[in-house]
Amino acid sequence: MATEPAPVTIFYDGGCPVCSREIAFYRDRQGTEGLAWVDVSREAPPAGVDRAAALARFHARLPDGRLVAGAAAFAEVWRRVPGFRWLGALVAWRPVTPLADLAYAGFLRLRRLWR
Repeated sequence: MATEPAPVTIFYDGGCPVCSREIAFYRDRQGTEGLAWVDVSREAPPAGVDRAAALARFHARLPDGRLVAGAAAFAEVWRRVPGFRWLGALVAWRPVTPLADLAYAGFLRLRRLWR
């Protein structure tokens, strides 16, 4: 009997209009059933996930229990979303991840203006 793989749990700030629109886009796509979504602006994250950190930066808990943030978390989402898998693989590639994190840090600065 095959067991379902553990979901990747995504922790995001639903109070951010840009973030909530992006998450809604991913949630509406077929093939994302293995992603569990937690809006930390509305519900407390589980033990081991700092709420303030999860509100400040995109996080994902992997099936093995590891917590990743920033570009690594986006890569985990994109690797599971049909049509974005190539982007997830690219961002997960070690030479690209630091550059993607720099771009995400720039977005985080702008995000404060939209709140």
